Amino acid sequence: MPGTTPAADAATTTGSPATARRAAVAGGVGTLIEYYDFSVYAFLAVTIGPLFFPSGQPAVSLLLTLAVFGSAYVMRPIGGWFFGRLGDRRGRRHALVVTVVAMGICCGLLGLLPTYSSVGLLAPVLLVLIRLAQGFSAGGEIGGAATYVAESAPTGRRGLYGSVTALGSTFGFAMSAAVVGLVSTLTTEEQMVAWGWRIPFLISIPLAVLCLWVRVRLEDTTEFAEMADKQEVVRSPLLQVVRERPGSVLRVIGIAIAMNGSGYIGLTYFNVYLINDLGFDKQSVYWTSAIGIALACATYPVAGALSDRFGRRPVLIFAYVGYLVIAWPAFAVLGATSSIVVVGLVYVVYMSFNGFAQVPAFPQFTELFPRRVRYTGVALGFNIGTIVAGGSAPYIAAQLVQSTGDPMAPAFWVMGVAAVGLITVATMRETSRERLPV
Repeated sequence: MPGTTPAADAATTTGSPATARRAAVAGGVGTLIEYYDFSVYAFLAVTIGPLFFPSGQPAVSLLLTLAVFGSAYVMRPIGGWFFGRLGDRRGRRHALVVTVVAMGICCGLLGLLPTYSSVGLLAPVLLVLIRLAQGFSAGGEIGGAATYVAESAPTGRRGLYGSVTALGSTFGFAMSAAVVGLVSTLTTEEQMVAWGWRIPFLISIPLAVLCLWVRVRLEDTTEFAEMADKQEVVRSPLLQVVRERPGSVLRVIGIAIAMNGSGYIGLTYFNVYLINDLGFDKQSVYWTSAIGIALACATYPVAGALSDRFGRRPVLIFAYVGYLVIAWPAFAVLGATSSIVVVGLVYVVYMSFNGFAQVPAFPQFTELFPRRVRYTGVALGFNIGTIVAGGSAPYIAAQLVQSTGDPMAPAFWVMGVAAVGLITVATMRETSRERLPV
């Protein structure tokens, strides 16, 4: 860039290990809480469905509840635009503080909602409105965390440090499953329906306070500070990124479709399928999913290190080919077994591939955009892709089973989104060893 020297460029894209560690922890904790807040709804879908959408047909109540889960994603691109603009104009840290507070408030409010039996149609209306607000808030979180960590990490180590962001998001699902499992263990079925389902939502409030304490202690990235000093801040990051980097936005959308469309099947749909269709005990499924997802998270730093060593593209290709191979066998095994141990093994294998799909993706996103529009570009593409194949994935999977009568049908969805990922990666060049674009 005119007016900068190679040394200056290196300084803006290379952080110290201590700074990178602090950024990784702050990003990981925030995404953990965000995805805990967002996913606890999915783990409680079977319980709260009849409370907000009473119906003589349990499948109808469940589908409506999953549709509300997906509706929150409609607001994510708007939230991504708002917080992306805030992060690109006012600073990464400022936006990340606001997102975590808003997420905690929304999740806490879900735990205080009256049910249909108390206020009638107002109950599902309030549920939808709060989920929309939650989606708006979540729209700025993970893109901002990925940007903050990438700008703080040394060149050549963005995959390893960025793996904490992916680990936090996935572990948030494991934590929500564990909390729901614990509450359901300590309560009777009647107590769970009466008031127990509220506890996992309300726990998000102290978690948000903890994350706020971590994030307010951070400084903004050196890259943003230098950008502000050089008066490179753009007036409209959204218009700028759409005009200058449409191909990059489309690539982020494609990778997000592959990663979320496959990942959300394991993170949210498996537990619905096991409980609702296969008749497994709720508590057993909650604990098995929590343990299986948590064990799979141990592979995430490995995926990050491999993406630094061999590149983002080979690791992403490995993940997508893996999903093409295991999608059908995973559903076949779940449908044929009565062993919860076998179910746990399926969770570990399936979600380990999610690590190889997810971990390289976040640093790859940041490597596609210059710093003046990086937050906006990542948030915009990621959230559009998440709408298409993230929040909609459990609903589409349940609808496929309902309409075809074939419990194996969701496997074809996983294969389809994996194919989208392969096509997208074929259009990309390797950027893992380069400094972030200035």
